Amino acid sequence: MIKNETSLEIKIYPPETQVAGQFDGGRITEIKPIGFPHEGPAVKNLGPLFYWAWATAKGYGKIGLHPHQAFEIMSYALEGEIGHYDTLGNRSRVQAGDAQVMQAGSGISHEEETVGEFNDFFQIWFDPGVQRALHNKPTYNEYKHEDFLVEKQDGVTLKTILGKNSPISLQSKADMKDISIEDGRTFHHPLNSGKTLALVVISGKGILFDLKNGTKHYLNKKDFALVHAKHHGEISLQAESSFRLAALEVPAQVDYSLYRNR
Repeated sequence: MIKNETSLEIKIYPPETQVAGQFDGGRITEIKPIGFPHEGPAVKNLGPLFYWAWATAKGYGKIGLHPHQAFEIMSYALEGEIGHYDTLGNRSRVQAGDAQVMQAGSGISHEEETVGEFNDFFQIWFDPGVQRALHNKPTYNEYKHEDFLVEKQDGVTLKTILGKNSPISLQSKADMKDISIEDGRTFHHPLNSGKTLALVVISGKGILFDLKNGTKHYLNKKDFALVHAKHHGEISLQAESSFRLAALEVPAQVDYSLYRNR
């Protein structure tokens, strides 16, 4: 881990250090920036951020009916088309830029399938406090790309997925943006005290600069970067080629018991 006197901690996890998995005889493969505790991942959790997988499938693949409880589970489509069915009676498909959210509450089962020619999607689990969430009714909601706030300025496109101005409402505290940076352009990302910023490179390559310390870290597709700030500050992200990242910020600590600690 890289530490400096500005109380900034940065660590980079290339894809070969992340947990791998598969479904449907290998039709769906995945790498996991944050894996389940029993998988022995390099990163087990970040505050309420419990799990983060990046799944890929060429053509049709299916994950059969399986149950969930308590967790808030978001799927975000990067490319292709994903089908969903659940025991609440919901049956739908989401395409690139869309999201679906299950708040599993007292219990829900669902199945997923990839139906596009090439499919890429994130599945991210948040822990809202398992004991209290188990008393809630399960829900499912779907959000189209057009539902999200998209801002463009100086060669940078920011799409707000979670947090202020997002249509998605979670019990867990989290802010997430889909960031696209044009070649040679730079985006300055604020850092908030006591929070951890997780970055996943979706495409392209770029450089993460620690502005106060003057260090730089090269990022490539599927790299997972963690930035933890003890004090407010900022980093800069510079595109070397068209650079797209998911940026997810969560509190380092929460005021309730988390599942992994039980």
